[in-house]
Amino acid sequence: MAATLSWAQVAGEPGTEEKLKDHVEYLTSASLEGRRAGSPGETEAAGYLYDCLYEAGVTMLTPRAGQDFSIVTDGDTIYSRNVVGIVEGYDSILRNQYIVVGANLDHLGSNMLTVDGNREMQIFPGANDNASGIASVIEIARRVASSSFFFRRSVVFVGFGAKEQGMAGSWYFANRAFHEIDSVSLMVDLRSLGKSGPTNQFTYYTGIPHPEINQLIYNISEVGAFYSPVQGKGVVPSGDYLPFYEKNIPVLLLTTGPDRNIRTVRDRAELLDYETMDYICDFVYNLVREAANRNEMFDRLVTVEDTGIEDTAVSGGERVYTPYEVDVAPQFFKGDVGTFLNDWVYTYLRYPDIPLEQGISGTVTVEFIVEKDGRVTGVRAVRGNDQYLEDEAVRVVAASPKWKPGQMGGEKVRVKFSVPVEFRLEKRKTR
Repeated sequence: MAATLSWAQVAGEPGTEEKLKDHVEYLTSASLEGRRAGSPGETEAAGYLYDCLYEAGVTMLTPRAGQDFSIVTDGDTIYSRNVVGIVEGYDSILRNQYIVVGANLDHLGSNMLTVDGNREMQIFPGANDNASGIASVIEIARRVASSSFFFRRSVVFVGFGAKEQGMAGSWYFANRAFHEIDSVSLMVDLRSLGKSGPTNQFTYYTGIPHPEINQLIYNISEVGAFYSPVQGKGVVPSGDYLPFYEKNIPVLLLTTGPDRNIRTVRDRAELLDYETMDYICDFVYNLVREAANRNEMFDRLVTVEDTGIEDTAVSGGERVYTPYEVDVAPQFFKGDVGTFLNDWVYTYLRYPDIPLEQGISGTVTVEFIVEKDGRVTGVRAVRGNDQYLEDEAVRVVAASPKWKPGQMGGEKVRVKFSVPVEFRLEKRKTR
């Protein structure tokens, strides 16, 4: 399908850079205290997103306080929320199909430190991660709402709560709150869009290679997009697209990637490249418009290959078992998963420089599948408190040698593990 764009209608909109900066400055202000999931700061961010979408002409599907949900973690109950709005398409049939554009509202919050005997609050502003994504959602929504007569399908805009709690908000949206989930043609996840340059290229990921999405991005690039993404390689970053991906919905993660300041107290509003963010908003607007005007929905994902983000009980017609269900569990060099951690993971694990400098430690929970031929696939971090620690844990697990596969009824089967990978600042004891 050839892309047809009217760049004069969307590119160079006066004041967009300033608006993006205003959004990020508010979301990273000290009064929001880092927007920890379940905190008053996250609630304030949700209210701000609601007001911006409403003022832009988006029809809101949730109250200003958002659609709330709860998470139980470490014995505590966290109350978080999603904010959802819609710009309805003009086509009487296709308006009942949807393009979802979302970003997460929450961040790491704050810590109390003792400095020279005085208690001081350390705030993690989260400008790039992910105030940049929410700011972009707002400005893309403004453009879509002002030109809704160009969109056959409806476009849903979401601010997800509790991304830092295992993507709880996006899971709630996809599995509980949005009853038309089977009519979603594409989910676009905007994450960390505030950087530029050779080490922070604008990049897209689709999980499983998706020829239709690849072609759509190519078409937009060919007709004059000033700033187009390159296709990502290697391990796919985690994000709020995952619950959609698990439902076989085509997904598109757009990012300029992390930098040395991300998830630190230095991730501040004044360090972002708002000109680049403006270009990205132009690109996403046109991508969403083209996706909304296709004659058919994007093809559903029918198999999950070795993409680094698999999380299904049945994949490609084959069941994935847990170690407790099989007759013979997979073995790592004649040992169990403990042997794998001791002899492989902790032997080759390297503490990333940035969290080491910042004194950040913690445990990353990593999931992976031991295939019938012993390969390790589907590696992803499902819980952690630092992106660099998560990436390092995934790197080491993904590099695992082959295992002896598990068996059920005398047949080799696929088995999924979930393991905790600890990062400690003190010297690790011999196990």
